[in-house]
Amino acid sequence: MAALSEIFIKEEILEIILKTIKKKGAKGIGLTISISDKSNKFGSNVSAYISQSKEDRDAKKDKFAVGYGKVFWTDGKIVKGEKPEGENTPTYSATVSDDDDLPF
Repeated sequence: MAALSEIFIKEEILEIILKTIKKKGAKGIGLTISISDKSNKFGSNVSAYISQSKEDRDAKKDKFAVGYGKVFWTDGKIVKGEKPEGENTPTYSATVSDDDDLPF
């Protein structure tokens, strides 16, 4: 274990996420977690947002922020997650459609 952190997600954000998942008929949603080297004025250095496709990132689409938090323990080492050879693990993604009024 390299770090433990917490994220606070407001109830209204959870409701938006659940409504969007149901409307799209999705089984879930991908989240991207960002850990910064510096804390903001509220003491937060962790943020979460709905994962974006490469196309969305290239098009500079706005991120849908989910929550914020902080790292509360670390051993000083965070390593990149690597999939072991031959392992078959599920992948999760958030698909975005331009023809609806959903937030992501």
